[in-house]
Amino acid sequence: MFKKISALLVVSLMVVLAWGQTPIVKVEGGLVQGVPSKSSDVTVFRGVPYAAPPVGELRWKRPQPVVKWEGIRKADTFSKICWQPGNAVGTFYGNEFYWKEQTVQSEDCLYLNIWTPTKAVGNRESKLPVAFWVHGGAYFNGYGHEITMDGDAWAQRGVILVTINYRLGIFGFLAHPELSAETLDGTSGNYGTYDQVAALKWVHNHIVEFGGDPNNITVLGQSAGAASIKNLVSSPLSKDIIKNAVIQSGGGISANSSSENEQMKAEGTGKAFMDKFGYHTLKEMRGVPAEELLRIFKEEGMGLFRPHIDGTLLIESFDDAAKNHHLADASYMIGCTLDDIRPMGKQIDEFCFLRDSLNSPAYQYLFARKLPGTHDGAFHSAELWYMFHTLDRSWRPMTQADYVLADEVMDCWTNFAKFGNPNGSRDSKACWQPFTLANPYVKVFNVKFDN
Repeated sequence: MFKKISALLVVSLMVVLAWGQTPIVKVEGGLVQGVPSKSSDVTVFRGVPYAAPPVGELRWKRPQPVVKWEGIRKADTFSKICWQPGNAVGTFYGNEFYWKEQTVQSEDCLYLNIWTPTKAVGNRESKLPVAFWVHGGAYFNGYGHEITMDGDAWAQRGVILVTINYRLGIFGFLAHPELSAETLDGTSGNYGTYDQVAALKWVHNHIVEFGGDPNNITVLGQSAGAASIKNLVSSPLSKDIIKNAVIQSGGGISANSSSENEQMKAEGTGKAFMDKFGYHTLKEMRGVPAEELLRIFKEEGMGLFRPHIDGTLLIESFDDAAKNHHLADASYMIGCTLDDIRPMGKQIDEFCFLRDSLNSPAYQYLFARKLPGTHDGAFHSAELWYMFHTLDRSWRPMTQADYVLADEVMDCWTNFAKFGNPNGSRDSKACWQPFTLANPYVKVFNVKFDN
């Protein structure tokens, strides 16, 4: 007992001594030290491991415990990103988001980033709300420190922001009979989603050390990130630790959903793909250089590998989980952009009507700001500049009205993380009313004026 108390005192003393520099906290694996963010009152922990590197024999295995390290790990650098095709300059999204990005790819990519008010670090009584962001990218692109993504404005509003990497494409979602034979439940694939669950559980277990409340975690994501949020609120492995959820440009409930177990089909797809390129055994598959796997994935596999219902991680579709009242008991915000990648309004309405029937109505939004600089309108992903308040990183000629809009978006998103209500308190119905059958209210985000 004395040894345990002494160890706690040592760790607490190290945190206190670090205030003159930057805070140090103890997490799974060892001690980690944050660094000052661009805001003097915010500390950022970049590149914190939440699982072992999925390399060698751990390729295509579910995330394993963090590898311990000696001394203090200085979390001052974002990690390498997961292997992915990327968005080349010259394409729309390459020009919009990746025109000045320089990133190194690796299978060793299972890391997360935390932005938190400096005064909260090491204070277990702070109990700040936590936002857990899952990036989009069609399940084969993206990472947690893209140019749009930053947690300073979140932390300054009293919400801890966590962003994550997870395995993508063939590295994250390949199913194969040989891989299934290795597991106790006889399933394979879905590694990227297992990564998300592992990161969420890591946050639940450790965020108190960063000043967060493990009982007030909001999961949010956009595009494939929104589809990932649907999986997290549906999965029996993660839904019970979610307080609030935000689904951005990920649709709602479709009329043609199915909860058929897709494991055998996914294994067949994976086996046919690997057989085509001459890789038949686990030794052969795990021996393929990552660069070569990415090459053949880009050549023939784009869109083949993504989450599927396997009977363990995902036991039914989001649509059926919603209809069967199996979703996380959470508050929901859902919406899309005016000129989104496809029409989503009807599906989103259906989800909101269903939530209303359960006496737990959702908040629906429409991001309608047609971004300045081009005629692409309020395109898919346009709201990201605003919800992270990173307009100053964009090449577009943003106006003062855009910064006012970003403040409004950020206030609503952080209020939702705090209270499950975007208006600012648990009981407030001030300006953004929930979407109900009697009052199908949609909050429209747009500039009020232009300079």
